[in-house]
Amino acid sequence: MVDMRLSFVIPAYNEEKYIGDCLKTIIDQKNNATCEVEIIVVNNASSDRTADIVSKYPDVKLVNEPRKGIVHARRAGYLASTGDLIAHVDSDSRLTPNWINQVVDAFSKDEKLIAFSGPVIYYDLSSYMNALVRIFYCIGFVSYVVNRFVFRIGSLLQGGNFVVRRSALDKIGGYDTTIEFYGEDADLARRLNKVGRVEFTFKLPMYSSGRRIQKEGAIKSAGLYGLNYFHTLFSGKPYTKTHKDIRS
Repeated sequence: MVDMRLSFVIPAYNEEKYIGDCLKTIIDQKNNATCEVEIIVVNNASSDRTADIVSKYPDVKLVNEPRKGIVHARRAGYLASTGDLIAHVDSDSRLTPNWINQVVDAFSKDEKLIAFSGPVIYYDLSSYMNALVRIFYCIGFVSYVVNRFVFRIGSLLQGGNFVVRRSALDKIGGYDTTIEFYGEDADLARRLNKVGRVEFTFKLPMYSSGRRIQKEGAIKSAGLYGLNYFHTLFSGKPYTKTHKDIRS
């Protein structure tokens, strides 16, 4: 057992359809984890049965954050957590096999590693759509390499699939709660890159829902994420100030 605690922080706004499957995959791996695991769900102004469903899991801590917004929710979960590592997972996510132990192994072997991230595989999109997403990630990876190793101005984190050392988050002053949605992960990657090593690898995938891509369209979604990534990287703030709520 590694002397380290991993805290999952899961923002949840009206996620009664997805949160149960998310928690099940984490709990299944928690039982065989090589470190202590803490699970926190942040009920972010939900009006459905999200909180009721989470309360049925005795090993899950439920935190209420009335201010709607993913960054507010992440911050509330972080403040309630006790882990050395903070895992940022979305409520429609599902862990891939051995995800927890792979994360713990990476951080325990490299003290200079402060943030670790990987891509998302959409379990409810077609193979064709996932192939397009893969191409988008390859383009993003090239940008990540150039920005990190050539220009040294930033790195890459996938919003629903990244882990950060608590000490590094404290060092950069935590989350920027003025950001509503787009660019929140790029903002963290940019600031964290100044204090330590931020790594993105295709070896750490996460399953997630592609409902936003389905509703907005692949081209529009890719454009918005790309635009706000680069705008945040070079200006310090995202270009798009608001976002569309894709929940029914």
